[in-house]
Amino acid sequence: MDFRDDPSMDMRPRLWERREFIKKAVAGTAVVAIGGGIYHIVSDDLTRQARAQTRSDGRPRLPPGQRVISKLKPMGGRPGDARAKSFRLRVHGEVRKPFELDYAGLLELPQTELNADVHCVTGWSLLGSAFIGVKVALLAEKAAVKSTARHVIFEAAHGYTANVRLGEATAANVLVTHRMDGRPFAKKHGAPVRGLVPDLYFWKSAKWLTGIRFVSRDQPGYWEVRGYNNHADPWLEERYA
Repeated sequence: MDFRDDPSMDMRPRLWERREFIKKAVAGTAVVAIGGGIYHIVSDDLTRQARAQTRSDGRPRLPPGQRVISKLKPMGGRPGDARAKSFRLRVHGEVRKPFELDYAGLLELPQTELNADVHCVTGWSLLGSAFIGVKVALLAEKAAVKSTARHVIFEAAHGYTANVRLGEATAANVLVTHRMDGRPFAKKHGAPVRGLVPDLYFWKSAKWLTGIRFVSRDQPGYWEVRGYNNHADPWLEERYA
């Protein structure tokens, strides 16, 4: 989730709206309307099925307080340049070999395909989507990350950042991703390239990605300094500070 330049979100999370969304979701299957258009259906059947499933790490597939929706929900934000020809990704910071990639260079690297669930702090989850991209771990290896690095800062258009612990950012399912369910991302979802950190709340998966910066000291990002939890584990319901 990243509303970024929405003035109504400028100073602090709109906790009341988040709580109202979750309360309404609990009432049963619901159509979610945004801006006058119907986009997504909260599915009781999919939610029940997911709650009965267990991940390979022993945790329930669906984190507490979440409901399953049928389609990725656009969460706003001030878009970056969605043209592939304009894409540049800097990999820098606490590394011995900083480098920059354009879109063609990203596609030339080994590609990873995986199915992942994503969980938004507002209470929705989208399950089993297919993503293609490059592992952050591979970029870290290519950049020769220094032993002093402790965190990764995902940098995006207009100065947006999201901070993730190094071990979690270099997990096998964390990608710089350019395709979802066989298609390039739409502009509203972060085209041409976004981050994917599926085991943390979705605001950590920065849209319109421009950089991966390795740092020795934690640097809370856009939402973290506005009252959201610094770590953002959905299974611990680390929603707000």
